[in-house]
Amino acid sequence: MIRRYGEAVRAGQAYQRRPGAYAILQRGSQILTTVQFGAQTEIQLPGGGIDPGEAPLPALHREVLEETGWHICVLRKLGVFRRFTFMPEYGIWAEKLCHIYLGRPTLCMGPPVEEDHLPLWMSPSEATVELANAGDRAFVSQWGRSQGLI
Repeated sequence: MIRRYGEAVRAGQAYQRRPGAYAILQRGSQILTTVQFGAQTEIQLPGGGIDPGEAPLPALHREVLEETGWHICVLRKLGVFRRFTFMPEYGIWAEKLCHIYLGRPTLCMGPPVEEDHLPLWMSPSEATVELANAGDRAFVSQWGRSQGLI
């Protein structure tokens, strides 16, 4: 059973499965997050949707570069969680299957390609408060405690 975070499944609501890959990217005592501007400004772990026919790791590398401008090195997979949410940018109700990886940023290539994103460095303690969704906060909290950073 994959743990669910966030709001409960709405009875009678059809959900489209949306797999995604996201990363906790450590540099020293900080992690790289992304601020996403839109209908609602949110701080998120960098990453995003896995396109049809795409594998999780290439999707993660692509999404992190688009959202932060950084190339990364992926160290290992930490786990997976589900969340059910409305995605206004796509106009769909989604069952997001979020694969979480641990990695390191390796080379900044410049600003993010996606206009509505900005990279933001923060401590794991700050991230456990500021990240927009409960699943991301839980993974950062568990990882940060295991590293003595929280």
